Parts: sequence; C-alpha cells; structure tokens
Amino acid sequence: MNHGEPVGRGADKRCHAFGDDALGDLDAVGLVEKLRAGKVSPHELVEAAIARTEAVNPTLNGLAFKAFDRARARADARRPYGGYFDGVPSFIKDNVAVEGMPTMQGTDAWDPHPMPADGEWARLFLASGLIPLGKTQMSEFGFSGSAEHPRIGPVRNPWSPEHTAGASSSGSAAFVAAGAVPIAHANDGGGSIRIPAACNGLVGLKPSRGRLPLDKETAKMPLHLVANGVVSRSVRDTAAFFREAELVYRNPRLPAIGDITHAGTQRLRIAMCTKSILREASPEVRELTLKSAALLEELGHRVTEIDNPVPARFKDDFLVYWSFLAFAVVRGGRRMFGPSFDRTRLDSLTLGLDRSAARTLHKLPLAIARLRASRRITARLAGTYDAVLMPTLAEVTPRIGHLDPTAGYEQVMDRLIDWVGFTPLQNATGDPAISLPLGESANGLPVGMMLSTVVGQEGRLIELAYELEDARPWARIQS
Repeated sequence: MNHGEPVGRGADKRCHAFGDDALGDLDAVGLVEKLRAGKVSPHELVEAAIARTEAVNPTLNGLAFKAFDRARARADARRPYGGYFDGVPSFIKDNVAVEGMPTMQGTDAWDPHPMPADGEWARLFLASGLIPLGKTQMSEFGFSGSAEHPRIGPVRNPWSPEHTAGASSSGSAAFVAAGAVPIAHANDGGGSIRIPAACNGLVGLKPSRGRLPLDKETAKMPLHLVANGVVSRSVRDTAAFFREAELVYRNPRLPAIGDITHAGTQRLRIAMCTKSILREASPEVRELTLKSAALLEELGHRVTEIDNPVPARFKDDFLVYWSFLAFAVVRGGRRMFGPSFDRTRLDSLTLGLDRSAARTLHKLPLAIARLRASRRITARLAGTYDAVLMPTLAEVTPRIGHLDPTAGYEQVMDRLIDWVGFTPLQNATGDPAISLPLGESANGLPVGMMLSTVVGQEGRLIELAYELEDARPWARIQS
C-alpha cells in the first residue's frame, strides 16, 4: 500500500492508498458481491478503509471528524443493519447532521458539539447500509469551489497534491479518488458534487430537486438550490445508490429511477455548448469537450453545437441569492451555532459575501423569482434536445492558492465565477446533471464533462453514463 507518499507518473505526484488489502481495487458494488460471497467481512473492509484514510489524510487533509471506533463497532455488530451496502465503508460530508458527530460546515468559527440526532439525510444514508468512518472537509459553508480554509488548511487533489480537490464536497471526493473508500456523500448547491468529481476523476450526479431529502435547516431556504447525492468511481455505484435511496425515500412527484444496470438503446439529440454565462471554456477544455461530442456521435447520438441560452443577468441573480445565504449565516450565527460563534474567524470570502448581501438585499425577491423562472430555459431546450453536453468547469484544475479565501473578495469572486460558470444553472432549475471523467489535461489531471437533462430524467443520464464509461473507461489513479 502507498502510505500517503506521492506515486505515479509525471513528477510522481499522485497520492493514493490502493493496495492488496480487503478493499483492493473494487468499487462499492464489487465489495457487496465479495461480502455476500463470504470472501471478506465488514470488519476487514472497515479496518482497510481506516488504514487507507490514515495513510493519505496527512497529504490530502480531507478528514473533518474521525469516527473510526464507531465504524468498527457497527462493522462488528452481530445483527446486520440491513441495506444493500451493509458493511461498505464510506464518509459523510460535514454539513449534515449525524447523531454523535459535530457539524462544522468547513469552518472553525464555533466550538464543536455532537448533534443530538440524525438529520433527514443521515437517516437515508445509514439505511443504505454504508458505514461512515467520519465526516469530510469542505469549503466554508460550501461557498467556494476550493476548500482552502486559512486555519484548517487546503484539501488537496490526490492526482496532484499541489492542486485543489475542488469543493465544496472536497474531502469526500479526495478520499474516493485516493481509494480510501469507494463511495461517499456529497451535496451540490452550485456545483459541489460535480466540481470535485471533475477535479478528482469521479462520477458525480446532482439529482433533480426533491429527489432526495434535505436536512430541515436546508429545506427551510426560500429556494432549494442544494441536492444531496454521492461521488463514486463507477457509474454502477452511483446507479445502485440511487436505486437503494429510492427504497427509503420516494418522491411521488418525480418518475422513479429504478434499477439501471446498463446503457440505454435510445439514440439521443444532444446539444453541446462550450461557453458559460461569462466566457468560452479554455482552448484545452473546449478541445476535450469536442472530443467527447465526437465520441457521442460515434456511438450514434446526434450532437449539435449551440450558444449558451442563459441570460447574462443569471450570474447577478445567483450571486444575490448566494450572498444572502452568507448574510444569514454571519448575522444569525449565534442563533444557529451557539454562543461560541465568532464571526472574526470566518474566511474573507464568507465575510465578503455578507457585505455584498447587505448592499443587494433589496434585489433578493426579484432575483429569487428569476432564478425560479430559469427552469423555462431548459424546458424550451427539452423541446429540441434530450440532453446537453458542457464541460463541468471552464478551466483545468487550478493549483492551491488560486482561490485562496484570504485574498481580496473581488479577486476570489472573479476567479471563482470564471471557473465554475457552467454548474449553477441546474441548481436554479432543479434539473439533474452528471459530471463524468471523460477528459485528461496536458498535465495528467482529470477533466470532467457534464451532461444535463430535464427534471426527473436521471435515468437518461445514468444510461448515457454507462455507455460512455464502456466506450472510454476512466483513467485510474493507480495506473
């Protein structure tokens, strides 16, 4: 096993923990098969995952809270907990409530205290049988696309620790990519499943609004941008998780996803766009998007390049609402997090968003109305196209420091919006979107491609993802 030391090609920068132990190279479905065949025990899987996490975390810094003894106890329990994934180790992102674990939201601005009960999301996640080893790091409150807190430190990319792991689900993605666990919780309020999936070479599906439950505090927001999900190394793991989640929580307003195990047969009309609301993707990313479009055409789909249909004001509307979320946290921190809350310990991005909100609160009602109405954009597209292909991010993965939250607010915000301009639309519309690791940059880092469709049609994206995975298998960090 690689004990956190850089390995791999190029400058030998890769950091992973794949090795000849109980986990091996298997994905979560593969581990379930091994468990059911009696070839491995939950205890062995959990011990291997703990060892792997301890090996890579000194480099990657993805661990927010360690619950190793709790995971061991659950793995050793005589009575199975049930659920398809029972016995498979995993992690939960540090912005949902889990009984007995603190929730710190990627910051250290208040004293941690254990949560008294599981939230809505944890109840579903635990019912699947996954065994959390603890909670994973994220950017502060999920506001940035890179987790680089000035005191907690950056979460690093296992493909190259000099680069960001993306965010906000950064720790989960880093640990899955590095082989510590095969699948982990992630959620997405502006790209926070898809961005780290793209940076770390993973499958990241942001589901339709309402597909999976939210914790009560998140569900109270005036506009539901956030969607829970997972990051994984294989399409079948993501498909299996959504199949199992549907057995626990079924939204009757959405068509069922069901058990999808292979590519679909329907040939699709796919729109391709390489321009975000602000800019054209970098030449390298555009070229990789064109190659993905060519692959889709080779597979028999019809691809048509289009201009970005999103009006320029979408950026300002999203920023007004995003800033309002920071305003609510900063101004209501003591009520939310207790008397130890200290706003001076927040990073400059959070505080800058709060100041921005103070200037733009009068714009909030109209911004929310227009964000809700943005669903009409994708509904019109759906009359002509079955799916849309875009790069997940406008540039290849940047180095740590590019989005340093201690830098000036305007600099960080300009760089952030420039990089993540493709992902926020589906959070506003509620449409599903998936990032797939179809590209590789000149410096050997994964580059994600995003496919989206209309609300309720996750199955279409999963079928297409299976097809693309078969046609162009993802690069493996341990190769």
